Amino acid sequence: MRSNELEVLVNWGDTDKAGIVYYPNFFKWFDIAGHQFFRSCDLAPAKLEEQRGIIIPLLDVQCTFEKALLYDDLISIHTNVEEINRKTIKLKHKVYRDGERVAHGYEVRGWVQQSSDQIKAVIIPEDVKSILSENIHTKTDKNRPRFNA
Repeated sequence: MRSNELEVLVNWGDTDKAGIVYYPNFFKWFDIAGHQFFRSCDLAPAKLEEQRGIIIPLLDVQCTFEKALLYDDLISIHTNVEEINRKTIKLKHKVYRDGERVAHGYEVRGWVQQSSDQIKAVIIPEDVKSILSENIHTKTDKNRPRFNA
């Protein structure tokens, strides 16, 4: 299945009073990594909405925290497709610092048709399943900023 790798620099504002990354930031990073994953396979969320009328809302998310992260840590988030179901896509995320896994989790996104008066989960088309099933690994360009908002 397709995968992507993204580097993020931990900002001072990502930490709590103890200087440790505040846990909701992992979910923010999963969201950033998920969107970057879809961009990496030419299924950018903005493009899906504009060209297909599809949005990919978050339906479920989970994270297991294994090691603390600190200000200025450079982390690598590895995202891959874990499951493609009829109307949902499950992405698995693994967070590494210096090659050591510090957290892991997943997000489930719906394949949702949006019209002017309703939203409705619809079957993921075969061309998208094919793209997501390819054995391709991409890495976000190191020349892009590593900072996050």
